[in-house]
Amino acid sequence: MPPDILPALVLVFDPTVLLVIVAACFYGLFVGSIPGLTATMSVALLVPITFFLDPVPAISAIVATTATAIFAGDIPGALLRMPGTPASAAYVDEAFKLTKKGQSHVALSASLMAAVIGGVVGVVMLMVFAGQLARFAVRFSSVEYFWLGLLGLSAAVAVAGSSLVRSAISLLIGLFISTFGIDIATGYPRFTFGNINLLSGVSFIPAMIGMFALSQIIRTVATDLGTKLEVEKVGRLGAHMIRSARRYWLNILRSSLLGNIIGALPGAGADIAAWVSYSLSKRFSKQPEKYGTGYEEGIVDAGASNNSAVAGAWIPALIFGIPGDSVTAIAIGVMMLKGITPSPRVFVSNGPEVYAIFFAFILANLLMLPLGILAIKAARNILLVPKRVLMPVILLFSIIGAFAVDNTVFSVGIMFVLGLVAYVMEENDIPIAPAILGIVLGKVIEKNFLITMIKTQGSFIEFFDRPIAAVLGVVTLALWAWLIVNAIARAIRAGRAEHNTA
Repeated sequence: MPPDILPALVLVFDPTVLLVIVAACFYGLFVGSIPGLTATMSVALLVPITFFLDPVPAISAIVATTATAIFAGDIPGALLRMPGTPASAAYVDEAFKLTKKGQSHVALSASLMAAVIGGVVGVVMLMVFAGQLARFAVRFSSVEYFWLGLLGLSAAVAVAGSSLVRSAISLLIGLFISTFGIDIATGYPRFTFGNINLLSGVSFIPAMIGMFALSQIIRTVATDLGTKLEVEKVGRLGAHMIRSARRYWLNILRSSLLGNIIGALPGAGADIAAWVSYSLSKRFSKQPEKYGTGYEEGIVDAGASNNSAVAGAWIPALIFGIPGDSVTAIAIGVMMLKGITPSPRVFVSNGPEVYAIFFAFILANLLMLPLGILAIKAARNILLVPKRVLMPVILLFSIIGAFAVDNTVFSVGIMFVLGLVAYVMEENDIPIAPAILGIVLGKVIEKNFLITMIKTQGSFIEFFDRPIAAVLGVVTLALWAWLIVNAIARAIRAGRAEHNTA
């Protein structure tokens, strides 16, 4: 056992630190459950308070807020189809369809169970394999990030419940939206129409709120405004979580490991981890036909992955001072302000403090279990409100969430425009999920592609020259080939069936 473990336990179980962790858990649950207020925003709002705290409680507040905010984003996603955080978007449709069946407790208890276990597994991996995973993460160059982005896009098409063509159309819509703004290579404005607000592109949060929340509001107003969502008795959430953990323990372990590895890649984060894990979940499931209809297994996989990725993002942050995501970018600044300098020797120079952060992470995930159950039981009262009352309230929160991104009315306009676009898409059986991921990853893919082409002077061989890049490239191309062959085979079978019927 490392000699810093006991001093770390003394630090983290100090009454002041425990109080800070509990308060941060409540804060993270509250902020994360409000659509538009992401985990990053909740941590950013917390920074001024950390100035008045000692190093361990200050960093503990950040990790506790992050862990609980990521789970809390699942609550409005499941109940209202409004993902509270970008990571929740991967499985929001799955969770909401369970709610429409009157099984919101199934969706939310599965999310909570996966979040707790995935978070704990992620922290354990962080403690044991931080050095090894960090060395792996820093080997990623622009080539590997390009293939990783393409793999994420491919995963979105692979798991979409619609046809391959419709999923591809949705993906292209999202990629087109991601091209708005300054061209990375030339610095020339694209599709800005002379509006300075579009120079930085379309912000993801208003786009996500509009395409999920506003489109659902329009559909509800147009079809069943006078009804309520079905509500069943909650029952024993703990018992259901235990059953889910026993049934899907292998899924949780697989997705937690994958999420931690993806989270350790700087810039990848919980968003990509959730999408990739959901895709693999469907690929290896014994009942893949149930995905997209309200199926618990996909929620478990994606939920475990994105919460494990939260811990993984701290690996390059602590060892090399390279932020794994936007939250750890903020945390690095706070750590340096408190005298903890991220470096390969951080375990030597600040061993007790670092291990105290790990234990605070574990404690926050464990506290999330009882607090999450309370949050689920309280939030389900939303379903008892008539839709003619609930929809205006949701619209108000959507407008506030979109405005809060950069405090401009333009973001609210983006939300309304893309909400209408998403409504038209779904009315024509075009899924939203690939478009959302296209908006998220479009700039990442374009940036890394152009950087690679500039470095290699236009040589495409370099995309397969490095071992990790070659593996990611082959896997991505193989997935494309499988999607195309599978789509052709289904079209042939459908044609034969129609011919035999005739």
